[in-house]
Amino acid sequence: MTNYKEILRLHSLGINNTRVAESCGCARSTVISTVQRAQEKGITWEDIRSLGEAEVARKLYPATSMGRQYKMPDYEYIHQEMQKSGVTLSLLWVEYCEQCRSNCELPYQSTQFNKYYADFVHKTKATMRLEHKPGETLQVDWAGQTAHIVDTDTGEQMDAYLFVAVLPYSGYAYTEAFLDMKQDAWITAHVNAYRFFGGVTRILTPDNLKTGVIKNTKDETVVNKSYQEMAEHYGTAIIPARPRKPKDKAYVEGSVGVVSTWILAALRNQQFLSLKELNMAIQEKLAVFNSKPFQKKEGSRAKLFQEEQLFLLPLPPTPFELAVWKVATVQYNYHVSVDRMNYSVPYEYIKQQVDVRLTRCAVEVFFGGTRIASHPRLLGRPNQYSTNESHMPPEHQEYLQWNGERFLRWARQVGPNTAAIVNLFLSAYKVEQQGYKSCMALLKSADKYSSARLEAACKKALAFTPAPSLKSIQSILKSGQDKLPDEDDTPTTTKASQYSFTRGAGYYRRDK
Repeated sequence: MTNYKEILRLHSLGINNTRVAESCGCARSTVISTVQRAQEKGITWEDIRSLGEAEVARKLYPATSMGRQYKMPDYEYIHQEMQKSGVTLSLLWVEYCEQCRSNCELPYQSTQFNKYYADFVHKTKATMRLEHKPGETLQVDWAGQTAHIVDTDTGEQMDAYLFVAVLPYSGYAYTEAFLDMKQDAWITAHVNAYRFFGGVTRILTPDNLKTGVIKNTKDETVVNKSYQEMAEHYGTAIIPARPRKPKDKAYVEGSVGVVSTWILAALRNQQFLSLKELNMAIQEKLAVFNSKPFQKKEGSRAKLFQEEQLFLLPLPPTPFELAVWKVATVQYNYHVSVDRMNYSVPYEYIKQQVDVRLTRCAVEVFFGGTRIASHPRLLGRPNQYSTNESHMPPEHQEYLQWNGERFLRWARQVGPNTAAIVNLFLSAYKVEQQGYKSCMALLKSADKYSSARLEAACKKALAFTPAPSLKSIQSILKSGQDKLPDEDDTPTTTKASQYSFTRGAGYYRRDK
């Protein structure tokens, strides 16, 4: 007998319904109905604290003591409702209880309710696809058999792999051939299947292949990240088939065999020169397969699908765009290298491992699940760079405020020799920007030593070699040699003895 008093006591302590049910050895639904019953009658724990268990039961359900009969549910109606998506026995029992209360009738507890329903199904042999409700599940897999196409260039026969998607309720199927079973093909097949069905099921059940499911154990299910993204885009939930549980995919495995027979076997004597040609033939056979009358019951897959389609969730406004996920390490230049292209991230993440999401048009970088960078995807010549200025350290951002023309304007203001050196630095590389670092070093030298001394140092360096290096100019400034008289202004006989200046032009040649 249910201990209603203990249920109400534990509930008064704030213990949740699940824990109360475990403690009292009853169903959670019994706890819920008891609490609801007490609230309807205005019974509190304080009211029954001093009463016995039987008295509490009579207060809650007085009709029991008077021998009132329990109301038998309409299991014909319940069975019909069970065909609908989202409807459960628990929900129907709650509705049944509410109806009984409104009619002042006594309802069965959930345990008895479920037992009588099981008896009804057994006695009447009501096997109307109770396991598969319309629009609830889509089962997918690769067919074991392959089709073939002929390479027109080499004459070689290539395998084509058949993707199969089945709606278990109606048996309505979709199939398409691909040249491989990689992730790109796997995702594309799902997108095309949803378009074919014109809607989405609430549950998606794949086999445990690595393109879909990374790990599936009793305690944990890990779904491939791209596959999970696709499911979220379409608003469906991935529930993989349990390992070594063939009944979980009975419909899809059965349909795979039927598809192999009706489509592949029917096309065995035909030769196809392209994947497109093969898929056109497959679609013709698929239409025949779906419209073919059932052998043991009335109707066809296509006919039954007309009913099931009403229960499908609507398609999103745009189809899913495949994204490939990769792992990369942020380099010291605050870029990640992916597919031989380079994309910047904030410099604070240098040497951190990040996740990179690549679509056809975009590249996104994530750290700890948070997006830290986004770029248009680079195409064409390898080793290109996409750099966001805000990702640079402050000292690197300084260079972005300058360009070749601005460096030249500044140099001309300093003097013709400085302008000549800047022009030399800018033209020394295939890419002008490579010379910006040297130009910026000259600018900082002018701040440190003065523009006049820089101009004098550049003049002296050019007197020794037509292509002086930055290092030679910095050496002249550091040693103060820019302050020495020029050769044209000082007698040749006194220069060396007076100033002991013995370094030759080779010292100031440009570093190689």
